[in-house]
Amino acid sequence: MKIILSRKGFDSAYGGYSSPILPDGRLVSLPIPSSDVVKYSDLKLDDNKSYFDLMKELKPKIKYDKKWHELTKDTECHLDPDIYTDVLKRNKDWSACFGQINQSQSHLLNEGVKEGDLFLFFGWFRQTILNNGKLCFNTAPNLHILFGYLQIGKIIQVNDKTEIPDWMKCHPHAMDEERKKTSTNTIYVARKNLSWNESISGAGIFKFKRDLVLTKEGFSRSKWDLPDFFKDVKISRHSEKSWKGEEYFKSVDIGQEFIIQDNDKIENWAKNIIKNNHI
Repeated sequence: MKIILSRKGFDSAYGGYSSPILPDGRLVSLPIPSSDVVKYSDLKLDDNKSYFDLMKELKPKIKYDKKWHELTKDTECHLDPDIYTDVLKRNKDWSACFGQINQSQSHLLNEGVKEGDLFLFFGWFRQTILNNGKLCFNTAPNLHILFGYLQIGKIIQVNDKTEIPDWMKCHPHAMDEERKKTSTNTIYVARKNLSWNESISGAGIFKFKRDLVLTKEGFSRSKWDLPDFFKDVKISRHSEKSWKGEEYFKSVDIGQEFIIQDNDKIENWAKNIIKNNHI
């Protein structure tokens, strides 16, 4: 089983600031702005608040097209990976899924990613606090944190001729006509349950714990503290030079998916991450 570290959510170019760690430990990966159908105001954080409400508290503007724009209730986003079950009203047959296209999908294909392999999603996060009843970022560091997972149950190349099930039709890689004209347009559908533990869902999210943090303490977010056994395996888009002595592993700044060569120790590491943190 290959493990794929997949960078998702807000970054410095799309969104412009970190996704929040809520005071209760929830990791809310903010989907990047995009001209898709789903709006931030459509996404439910809890019974009283939408993603729009959350984001408006944190910062009134959002970055895309190299500019800052006013965040409004009509601002649209790219809900992908779609692994947060309760953010939208779901069809009874809904499954978590993740779409990819163009060079990023070609990279997954060239590295031999297949059914049964495992995505571990990570992103840029910072801790938040309540200040006079309003949520805000505190002085905590910027971190790369694992926030969810998806074990591939099915891989679907989506084009104009693809029979798309009703539950999938709202996914951005299934509804957008321009994406469907691209030969690399692909959706990865989660298994119903994990292949090695049928009691755990095939996709899900995590709540904040220290063992989910990739960033080495005291360093910038792209400098990671990986277990030593990672040094013995190939990680796509990286090389031996990515290891800076005994100090840290420097993850590349460009690239969405990092595919790790099959390795029993890393497979067990990923399984334990899910076992200890899934909610």
